[in-house]
Amino acid sequence: MELSPLTAISPIDGRYRSQVAHLSEYFSEFALIKYRVYVEVEYFIFLADKKFFTLNASAKNKLRNIAAEFSLDNANRIKEIERTTNHDVKAVEYFLKEELDKLNLSSVKEWIHFGLTSQDINNTSIPLSWKHCMEHEYLPALINLQNDLYALATQWKNIPMLAKTHGQPASPTILGKELMVFVERLNNQISLFSFIPYAAKFGGATGNFNAHNIAFPKKDWVKLGNEFVEERLELQRMQFTTQIEHYDNLAAHFDTIKRLNNILIDLCRDIWTYVSMEYFKQKTKAGEVGSSAMPHKVNPIDFENAEGNLGIANAALEHLSAKLPISRLQRDLTDSTVLRTLGVPVAHTIIAINSIQKGLGKLLLNETKLNEDLEHNWAVVAEAIQTILRRENYPNPYEALKDLTRGKASITKKDMHGFIGKLKVSAEIKKELKAITPQNYTGVSAKF
Repeated sequence: MELSPLTAISPIDGRYRSQVAHLSEYFSEFALIKYRVYVEVEYFIFLADKKFFTLNASAKNKLRNIAAEFSLDNANRIKEIERTTNHDVKAVEYFLKEELDKLNLSSVKEWIHFGLTSQDINNTSIPLSWKHCMEHEYLPALINLQNDLYALATQWKNIPMLAKTHGQPASPTILGKELMVFVERLNNQISLFSFIPYAAKFGGATGNFNAHNIAFPKKDWVKLGNEFVEERLELQRMQFTTQIEHYDNLAAHFDTIKRLNNILIDLCRDIWTYVSMEYFKQKTKAGEVGSSAMPHKVNPIDFENAEGNLGIANAALEHLSAKLPISRLQRDLTDSTVLRTLGVPVAHTIIAINSIQKGLGKLLLNETKLNEDLEHNWAVVAEAIQTILRRENYPNPYEALKDLTRGKASITKKDMHGFIGKLKVSAEIKKELKAITPQNYTGVSAKF
């Protein structure tokens, strides 16, 4: 069958294609070829700038235009060459030599790919495409979600809510503050992510500039390699490598994304639970149904969808971070196949972020239910009462409150005030204790 959103094997290229099609700019076969062309062109121009050969400004501009305006037709030409070479990077080299012939620059075409091995191109192209995706797509999407959570936290910063620890009623909290827990967690991991360099390998067949050095032994190739990678490509060149980059920093990126995804899974499960507790209702849309059989249902499907996609992403990220830093001796080919899947966990993560944002946009606060749960759980102020009694040096206050509240089906305001009335404390202390309610016993937190 012809490939379409209905015939695609992967939901990334099928059901969810419209959400993640833009990621093709970074992770498709076309994108990989385009980035390879870009690196080859920039290296060629770099050599010219370092006076290995002469190249005028017009020629440089024309070559950069080939990379900037790289088309599907160009990519197809490279794939056509690859059918003969059976080597993808060599096909890029031959394509660029054809382009140099067209520009009447045949005399300098052997400077294309000078001294390099294919991994000098792959291990700069892939981290560069990864860097661009992280900076232009993933991190902005994550920060937008974080901002949405912060906006809701601010909106609900004065909404008291019964907390649940071990699934049981616990000291009341503030709904907005509970969302700030996730804002802070995301912020911490985004900060950690930003400290991880985008690493590259660039140093010839086994990382020692062998071919470069034998041809031009008086050149400082380590310095030139560093300058090209760090100033032209804005990546960090690893100084001691085999044929490939270590992938340790890339693995650190994967592991950080996994942690970020786990935070989002935690968020999804909490919001899902709040919906099931009726703390939130959900906006409905004309024409939509929540169940094929039960007309009343409005399911929290956005958070369920996100949780599923985040799980798939994390499974892929786990394999990537565990596999890529391991390679036999100076290199085996297992990294090549695995690296082609980088877009898979990113796509599932972007789909999840979109789903969470959609779900958050549907939430309707049900203050009545929140207040009912607080009112039905007066036992939670026992902590406050026994703490004040401790302050007053009252004998065995914890045990007294434990006997009153533990294992009881329900403790009401009347029960609590009756207990307070029998305490052998001053009228002023009794007044202080009776002023405590589940709604106002919410503590303090940092301002937001």
